[in-house]
Amino acid sequence: MATPIPQNFDNHVMIPKGLIKVILSTLVGIICAVTGLFMVKSTTGIYLIGTGTVLVGGSAIIGLGLARRYCTKLQDRVIRLEVRIRLEKILPADLQAAIPTLTIPQLIGLRFASDAEMPDLVRKVIAENIEDRTAIKKMVKDWQGDYDRV
Repeated sequence: MATPIPQNFDNHVMIPKGLIKVILSTLVGIICAVTGLFMVKSTTGIYLIGTGTVLVGGSAIIGLGLARRYCTKLQDRVIRLEVRIRLEKILPADLQAAIPTLTIPQLIGLRFASDAEMPDLVRKVIAENIEDRTAIKKMVKDWQGDYDRV
């Protein structure tokens, strides 16, 4: 991943380009379909209705994908905070300094581990620099379910 540009007041606003594209294609699709309704007796009108329907349908599918991606990104941020707080409470002093160095994929993989196995698992993840969340999840022996996911 590229190094992000440092944020400040002038550049902190995020413009969701994907969402803007979905909104614009939906609007264009609605305009096409409504225009086609006024010209329904012509071939052009039928094509406009069809084009509008395809644009709105495609936008809906892409919009649902974006919404899901936004939900999981937010969930990852919540997991990061939740697991860091949990680690601060249960890790021994020698591992406390490592908490800020854990990446989001590592924290996501660790979240299912029980408190008892967490220190050894964190040591292993750090020592072997394991970044794959699936690999970390497979190392969990006493699985603690997460039933409040998005």
